[in-house]
Amino acid sequence: MSESDRGDSEPSERERIRERKRRELRQRLEGEANGGSGGDGAVDVGDETPSDPVEVGSAEEFQRLVGEHEVVLVDCYADWCGPCQMMEPTVESLADETDAVVAKVDVDGLPGLAQQLGARGVPTFLVYANGEPVDRFVGAQDRTTLETAIASNAA
Repeated sequence: MSESDRGDSEPSERERIRERKRRELRQRLEGEANGGSGGDGAVDVGDETPSDPVEVGSAEEFQRLVGEHEVVLVDCYADWCGPCQMMEPTVESLADETDAVVAKVDVDGLPGLAQQLGARGVPTFLVYANGEPVDRFVGAQDRTTLETAIASNAA
């Protein structure tokens, strides 16, 4: 759908930001793979937790994030979803203020991954701890619920 079909410029701006973040993440992951992965081909994201949500670009990237970080909050969302848009500031602040990695999965862009994650409605939030799903929330949630789920699964 084009910007003129949507009737406003906000989705276009969101798409530009999303694309910029994808490029930055790919560049960072490629740089780390070339510079310090120990030559085994695995990408070492290190212990550093991103302070911004990570826009997931593939199922493989999702598996890598979940496997390399202790706690991951997964936000399955859609651009057209009002509750998803309402949750965006909360999701961004959780990425910045907690030790969890926040992974964003666009259910329209990655329908196979969304199905694999069991996201039948949006937003769907999942908490992964040590590579395993431990919590699931469907619909808009208050910050405290998500923060508690993250904290209860952190070491």
